[in-house]
Amino acid sequence: MLDIIKSRRSVRSFQDTPVEEEKIIQLIDCARLAPSARNLQPWKFVVVTDRETLDTLSNLLDTGRFVSEAALCIAVFCQDTKYFLEDGCAATMNILLAAEALGLGTCWIAGDKKTYREDVEKLLGAPENCRLVSLIAAGYPKGSPAVKQKKKLEEVICRERYQ
Repeated sequence: MLDIIKSRRSVRSFQDTPVEEEKIIQLIDCARLAPSARNLQPWKFVVVTDRETLDTLSNLLDTGRFVSEAALCIAVFCQDTKYFLEDGCAATMNILLAAEALGLGTCWIAGDKKTYREDVEKLLGAPENCRLVSLIAAGYPKGSPAVKQKKKLEEVICRERYQ
């Protein structure tokens, strides 16, 4: 697991290869096992593989136009509970890590705070009490994603008090 966390990168370029149904099921299975406040599990996951819908979705986004190239996009929705955003982000991270373990590339695309949120909710048929948390473009990577420099551990760790 530590190697998976350390090797995961955002992928924005995908091969024209479908993702096997078994892998899609594993991704959603891992997502549903994420922790949630009071164990409400307020999520639903919409798996989009239809090329026309991926294109329409891509055109709604201000970033993430590469969704149209992905084999699939997973929309993470949560019922509008007090901690929907935290719960949905935990499920999103589980998907990203599971995908890495399965040899898939992913890119997390913001949902809740974006101007396109309502348009995506409408396109994918979400009920009024559900909020889009994130979109995850997924597929087999085309090439190796660029390694972006992360902050050094010493820059982000504090002991006992924020320093």
